Amino acid sequence: MAGGGSSAKLVGSLTLVAFLAGCGGDNTSNAPLDNLTAAQIYKLAEYKLETKNKPKDAAHDFGEIQRLYPYSEWAKRALIMEAYSDHQARKYEESRAAAQRYLDFYPAENDAAYAQYLLALSYYDQIDAIGRDQGLTFQALQALRQVIEKYPNSDYARSAILKFDLAFDHLAAKEMEIGRFYLKRGDYTAAINRFRVVVEQYQTTTYTPEALERLVEAYLALGLNNEAQTAAAILGHNFQASPFYQDAFNQLKGKGLSPDARGSGWLREVYRQMIQGKWL
Repeated sequence: MAGGGSSAKLVGSLTLVAFLAGCGGDNTSNAPLDNLTAAQIYKLAEYKLETKNKPKDAAHDFGEIQRLYPYSEWAKRALIMEAYSDHQARKYEESRAAAQRYLDFYPAENDAAYAQYLLALSYYDQIDAIGRDQGLTFQALQALRQVIEKYPNSDYARSAILKFDLAFDHLAAKEMEIGRFYLKRGDYTAAINRFRVVVEQYQTTTYTPEALERLVEAYLALGLNNEAQTAAAILGHNFQASPFYQDAFNQLKGKGLSPDARGSGWLREVYRQMIQGKWL
């Protein structure tokens, strides 16, 4: 902390109060910092972040602490706060870079878990629409996995697990969106390929029942009854209460068929694995 005796602390505090009082305008980010202690700059940055709601300016000041006092304890604290402030300002690349620097410099510190979580959030919070580039979703999943695996007992692991599941659902949603598009156009083979990805790679998501029902529809349209019956059998075994199962059952019934594991295709293999307890 700044100062040695109580008099020095009092002078430092009064200086900071006077300084903050003079920073009430809109140009606080331009205030001279070179004559302030690391502690004073830190408090000023906190003021800009919490009171003035200027995270971009706060991030700048936290960065100045690292420049002016690079080997101090305040510099370490400022680095994680810079990452947080950049994230609040939606400067995700800058937040990610600051969080990564913290992990590189202080991997054993308590805040390392939070730095990894912020890094993951810098990807996750950019996943907003299904149509967005899925590369961000994959990067978010990788970063969230790091939180879960490296810091399983941290306060951030549970939140990371929830966000991981949501990001995983997001990938499945994209496959479903494309699959539905192909199905509507009558391009059944392309649609099947998309629904297959959901069943094989994203089977723990909420989209699996619909993917199986769409497979029934597509296979029946192609006259591939064995595959349609097998997809319905998997759907019935795992999601019999789902409205998608009832729809699939009705489609089969309309052609004099019923759910049954038949043939030797990829769905038959999925069915075998499921019966052995290796699927879902």
